Amino acid sequence: QVRPVESGGGLVQPGGSLRLSCTAPGFTSNNCGVSWYHQAAGKEREWVAVIRADGFTYYADSVQGRFTISKAKDADTVYLQMNSLEPEDTGMYSCQTFGVNPFCQGTWGQGTQVTVSP
Repeated sequence: QVRPVESGGGLVQPGGSLRLSCTAPGFTSNNCGVSWYHQAAGKEREWVAVIRADGFTYYADSVQGRFTISKAKDADTVYLQMNSLEPEDTGMYSCQTFGVNPFCQGTWGQGTQVTVSP
């Protein structure tokens, strides 16, 4: 069982940037993919971005061109670089591993809060 740990959230002005981190020990060697999710207050959790075990990445339309998901070369860490942030991006960001390997079927981390406000 793998338990991701998210970090990097905070308060930022519109147009600013943040880099979130998702650390899940062992996910690289076990060929797991990693997805980032966003949940605004009072709304359902929505998928934001994914990096597959083979390195291919995909994004939700709402963040396309603004967010970039990437993998650390020397650690079991996935980043979400968030640029041109908007108030609508405010919310809790969490990550989860996935894949055919049962090891990848881990639990959610506690998430990291992002607030975009003047």
